[in-house]
Amino acid sequence: MGNKKKTWETLLSAERIGAGKAPGTPERTAFQQDYDRIVFTSAFRRMKDKTQVFPLSKSDYVRTRLTHSLEVSCVGRSLGAVVGREIIARHGLKDVESGDFGAIVAAACLAHDIGNPPFGHAGEDAIREWFRTSGLLERHPFTPAQKADFERYEGNAQGFRIVSRLQSPANPGGLQLTSAVLATFTKYPRPSHLAEEIDGKSGKKFGFFQQDAANFAQVARATGLVERIPGSAWRRHPLAFLVEVADDTCYLIVDLEDAARLGFVPYKDAECLLADLAGNTINGSRLDRLHDPKERLEYLRAKAIGRLLESAAAVFLENEAAILAGNFDDELLEQSPIAHPLQAILKLAKEIIYTARPALEIETAGFEVLGALLGLFTNAVEARAGHARFTTRERMLLKLLPSQFLGHAGEPDADPYVRLLQVADFVAGMTDSYAVDMYRKLKGVDLPA
Repeated sequence: MGNKKKTWETLLSAERIGAGKAPGTPERTAFQQDYDRIVFTSAFRRMKDKTQVFPLSKSDYVRTRLTHSLEVSCVGRSLGAVVGREIIARHGLKDVESGDFGAIVAAACLAHDIGNPPFGHAGEDAIREWFRTSGLLERHPFTPAQKADFERYEGNAQGFRIVSRLQSPANPGGLQLTSAVLATFTKYPRPSHLAEEIDGKSGKKFGFFQQDAANFAQVARATGLVERIPGSAWRRHPLAFLVEVADDTCYLIVDLEDAARLGFVPYKDAECLLADLAGNTINGSRLDRLHDPKERLEYLRAKAIGRLLESAAAVFLENEAAILAGNFDDELLEQSPIAHPLQAILKLAKEIIYTARPALEIETAGFEVLGALLGLFTNAVEARAGHARFTTRERMLLKLLPSQFLGHAGEPDADPYVRLLQVADFVAGMTDSYAVDMYRKLKGVDLPA
C-alpha cells in the first residue's frame, strides 16, 4: 500500500516543465492554473472553427472542436473526482483532494484536441499523404524518426508541441504546464518511429515529435511513468485512461445527438440507442412527460453519460494495480457491461454519421486545400534555403509566413527538419475557414477585398 501511495504522489507531480515546482494556492491550485492557461491560448480559441464531425456547418447548433473539448473537460472533471476520492481513501494520500484528480483530467481533456489540423482526422490524413508523396523527404538526410514524424503526422503529437513549445514560445516549456497534466494529456507516450513496434492501445499512435522528445522525457521522469523502451517509450499515465473515456463518451453520444438534429439519423433510432446505454438509470415517468424529441434526446444523453462514467470509474478502480504497474493497456469500457450498447452506437456512427455526404465532400476538399498550402509554403522555404530557384512568387509567400514559423532573423530555419515542421505548424494551426480562404486567395480564385 505504501508503495502505491508513493507512486500516486509522484504521478500527481506539480513540477512545471521548464519552470520547476508550481506553488499554487488553496483557492487556485497548480492544476486549475493549467486549465486557465489553456483557455486563454489562441490555439484553444481557434478550435471554435475546427471540424468536429460536420465541417463548416451553417447550423448554429452543431458542435465544433471547441464545444466538444469543453464538454469532454466537464465529463473528465467528474470522472477524475470520482476516481480520486476512492484512490485517496485507499492509499491515505495526504495534501491531495479528489478535486485535484478532477482538475488534472479536466485540463488534459480541455487540450486533448488542441493539435488537430483543419478538417479533423481527414486533415491529418491530408498532411501525411502530402509528405509521403511530395518527394520532399527524400531530398534531405533525415533520420528514420524524423521522416516518420511527417509520414505518420499526428494531431496528438502536434497538441503536445503546442502546449509545450508553440504557445508562449519565449518560455522554455511553452505554457509550462504541470507534469501531471502533460502526462495525462499524452495518450500515446511514444515517438513516431521505434526499432520494433509495440503493442497495446497506447502504442497505436505517437504522442510527440523528435524535436519535443526531450520535453516529454522530462515529463515522464517527473511523473515516474513506467518505461517500455528506456528513454523513448513509456506506459500511459493512469489518468490518461480517463481522458480517453471522457473523449469517447462525448464524441459517440454527442455526435449521435448532432446527427439526429441534422436529420442523418431518425430521432427514434437515436432514442433507442441512448436508452440501451442509459439502462435502468432512466426515470420512466420523467421521460414520459417529455414530448419534444430534442428534449427526450437531451435527457437520455445525460443519463447515458452518467452510466458510462459510473462504469468507467468501476473498471478503473478494479484494475488499479494493473494500471499502475503498466500491465493494463486496453480501453476501460471494453470489459464493462455497457460495451455492447456502446458498440451499437459506434457501428451506426461509422456506417451513417462519419460517411454523411456533407462531411465527405468537405473532407475531400480538405485534402486539396491542405496539400496545396503545404506545397506552396514548403516550396517557398526550401527555395529560400537554397534548394531551388527563389522566384518572386516564393519571396511573396515567405512574407505571408508569420515570423514564429521561421528561424532566426525571419529566415527559414537552417535545419531542414525544423524548417518543414514549422510549415506544418503553420498549416495545422489554421481554422477550417482560414485554410479555405487562404487557399482561394493564393490560387487566385478569390481576390482579397
